[in-house]
Amino acid sequence: MSVGFVMLVHQSLGRAAEVASYWARHECPVVIHVDSRTDHSDYEKLQQDLSSFDNVEFSPRKACDWGQFSIVEATQLAAAQLLNRFSQVSHVFLASGSCLPLVPARDLQAFLDDNKRVDFIESATTEEVKWTVGGLDLERFTFRFPFSWRKNRWLFDRYVGLQRRLGYSRRIPKGIVPHLGSQWWCLTRQTLSQILEDPQRAVYDRYFSKVWIPDEAYFQSLVRKYSTAIESRSLTLSKFDNQGKPHIFYDDHMQLLRRSDCYVVRKIWPEANGLYERFLSDEKPTSGLVEPNPRKLDRIFARARQQRTHGRDGLIMQSRFPRGEIWGLSRTCAPYSVYEGFSDIFTNFETWLEKRTGTRVHGHLFHKDEVKFSGGVKIYNGCLSNSAKMRDYNAVDFLANLIWNTQGEHQSFQFGPDDRQHITQFLASDPNARISIVTGAWAVPLFHSNLNFSKIRKLAAKFQRVEVAHLEALKAHSVRARVQMWSLSDFVENPMPILQSIIDAQVSGASRRLSEVPHIADLQGFGKFVQNLRNQGMNPHLVGDFPISDVAGQQDTPPRPYLVR
Repeated sequence: MSVGFVMLVHQSLGRAAEVASYWARHECPVVIHVDSRTDHSDYEKLQQDLSSFDNVEFSPRKACDWGQFSIVEATQLAAAQLLNRFSQVSHVFLASGSCLPLVPARDLQAFLDDNKRVDFIESATTEEVKWTVGGLDLERFTFRFPFSWRKNRWLFDRYVGLQRRLGYSRRIPKGIVPHLGSQWWCLTRQTLSQILEDPQRAVYDRYFSKVWIPDEAYFQSLVRKYSTAIESRSLTLSKFDNQGKPHIFYDDHMQLLRRSDCYVVRKIWPEANGLYERFLSDEKPTSGLVEPNPRKLDRIFARARQQRTHGRDGLIMQSRFPRGEIWGLSRTCAPYSVYEGFSDIFTNFETWLEKRTGTRVHGHLFHKDEVKFSGGVKIYNGCLSNSAKMRDYNAVDFLANLIWNTQGEHQSFQFGPDDRQHITQFLASDPNARISIVTGAWAVPLFHSNLNFSKIRKLAAKFQRVEVAHLEALKAHSVRARVQMWSLSDFVENPMPILQSIIDAQVSGASRRLSEVPHIADLQGFGKFVQNLRNQGMNPHLVGDFPISDVAGQQDTPPRPYLVR
């Protein structure tokens, strides 16, 4: 006794010929149905390629439409021909032209010999099936579906809606309990013969011809009438996405398929040369008797579906963009640091921090004139340009892309009131942002500038106004970023604990006490500079309270030195 195959083919006839010849070489009869709309020259070539096999035949051709009864009719024709022409067939295995055997044919035959009376077909009632796509479970059996869902979607939807409003319901033939399941099954000769020779077959065919997607219901329902032993599972690995479309397997799925514990897989990409060469090899080692378990890989496919429908943190594709925030996804994929005022206070802060932490520290990424990447490069990871115009086209995605393209390396950058501020709200809302601010630090570069003091006063007023708005956004109740801030006077008074906390936050493992510190800008006379701003009518309150000994005629107090332990 042997297993016979019914193949439903409509494209990639060359690959179908390879699979059919493999089964034929291993003494498995094959009957092939080719969609009548397939090019006739391709059909003739397929016949010629398989003409040397006595156990390969072709059934009468029909035009098959997705979700229509024509697929069931094509299966009936090919299955009847297989049973009539090959008396040694004990099981009939339904496959498609894109199926591929995963184990040697002898292993499949041995498995079926141990299960001579068992029908392997997924068959579940509509109450138990939760994987149907389209909102039609029991309704697919009680409504009429004369219109194609793919070709006449407008008519399909409105006819369904009309039947719902009218409360229409078809009568299910006596003796039939509606069941659903995968189209790909393996039935015993006895069960399949009884289904095809049923005296009421004309009644059942007429009924199922108006059922939606009958190839997932016809045999799945009728097998319950005749089978004495049903295993409600498929021997074929066939997975579907959230839209009901089959997953396509490529060469890089080789290891996944090898450990799937299934006998046949669908659907294989026609250009997956590695898969066809590996699994159609006559030297393929036997795997012994294994219990087929298509659900073994459910966790992997569930994770893939989750990523496809919900996306991932920091990876907002065009197709996912409108719904990313609804599902609570973060626009960035990893934590990053923002330093405000540090590069104004220290002359070598960026290089010092890179050396101390081993992370990537950029300059002002949102500078008005250009993006100041680390090292002064013009093109960074992921082909990000230093063009300010390109960055400003979508500043949020620019930052998200930077973090995504540099996964595994912590990113830091400088920010200040002279930068483009339209990124502020995003920084405040991003839980991955770690923002450290020294308020009023913008006054230090102004102190060292050679500008006219009236110009300095105007710039100071502008920078303070911008920074105040920035700080208000970072103090809102809805802020999700981690924010720390110090006034310039508090920071300069005792900078070591603050710098140490920055190092501790970025360096994993045991932290080390600072032995080297960045070079602080010269602040001799800075207190008098701040007082002059006040005297000119500008109150730099974000700077903090600097002692102004010059006002009382005293000598400037020397700055407090670093304390290194």
